[in-house]
Amino acid sequence: MTEETEPAGLPEQSLPPQQIDQPPPQPIATSEAARTLPWVELLMGILTWFASVLLLIFVPVIVALPYFIYIWRTRGVPNAEALANDKTFLFISIVGVVPTHLLTLVVIWLVVTRGRKRPFWKTIGFEWPKSIGPVTGFALCLLISVALLAVGALVTWVGGGGKTQLDLLVESSIPARLATAFVAVFTAPLVEELIYRGVLYSAVERTLGTAVAVTSVSLLFAGVHVFQYINNVAVITVITLLSITLTLVRAYSGKVLPSFVIHLIFNGVQSVIIALSPFFGWGS
Repeated sequence: MTEETEPAGLPEQSLPPQQIDQPPPQPIATSEAARTLPWVELLMGILTWFASVLLLIFVPVIVALPYFIYIWRTRGVPNAEALANDKTFLFISIVGVVPTHLLTLVVIWLVVTRGRKRPFWKTIGFEWPKSIGPVTGFALCLLISVALLAVGALVTWVGGGGKTQLDLLVESSIPARLATAFVAVFTAPLVEELIYRGVLYSAVERTLGTAVAVTSVSLLFAGVHVFQYINNVAVITVITLLSITLTLVRAYSGKVLPSFVIHLIFNGVQSVIIALSPFFGWGS
């Protein structure tokens, strides 16, 4: 009597055709998401920039609103000329930029971290490039800043021009002068670099390429400053040169920190001049 054994398996030719040498299914959804993601990030970058502009327009107005109501109740409805000459109103408007920048930082943090899912500083590239150390990087940034300040001084000296809106604001009072210097050093460089050379540049570069990113970000940064310097083409030229330089440094280094350091030194030197000029008789 022989024992019958079960076959170990069906021969290959007996398998259904679809089970023989079939490649694994392609991850269609994943590949489509990979193609779509850069455009989603570009949209988020543009919306983040747009939100920063809206905050810059409306938050200082909201901060100054209680004083505006006080003027209205005590002196009647003020006109634009009266507000432009009201030293307290101008000072409050400058101070209102501080909460504007703080709120903008919150928006940037939410976008970059995707709601605390990613590390903020590492994701946005707030570090020195691996090819250079902090000491070398800072020295290069210092040299670039000094060169920009020298070229800026030459351009404004040759070009001349009238007083800008920022000049009039700074010269309205000592508190306004000091508040402007504070904002220019302690909040503006960080917030502006994170928005323009951080969130916006990264999104545009990944989607449209480096050339488009450098051009668009440089023009946007210079464009939002035009109102402050509308009466002086020479100063607008300097701001545009600064914008192009900062964006090129971002493109070349691949990081945001070098651009921030250059921006900080550039603003810092001018802030010292702004703060001390009444006491030493320096020009604007």
